[in-house]
Amino acid sequence: MPKSTKIWKTHPAYITLLDLLQKKGAMADSELLSALTEEFEDLGFKDFNEILMRLEVSGKIRVTSMSRGKKRVELIG
Repeated sequence: MPKSTKIWKTHPAYITLLDLLQKKGAMADSELLSALTEEFEDLGFKDFNEILMRLEVSGKIRVTSMSRGKKRVELIG
């Protein structure tokens, strides 16, 4: 099978993000992005931030600022 053939994922990126947070606990945004890009190669930083924003607004996660340019992402109970 050629490498250029794209395969549909069975889970959307936000479900995978929630699963990662549930398994590993709170993570830095850079760690989370690199873990997601292993499975979703075409996921960009803009898309990642949009997923974070939607999940935070819906009350699923909390994003806090750690230091300049770094964020901590945690699952809410």
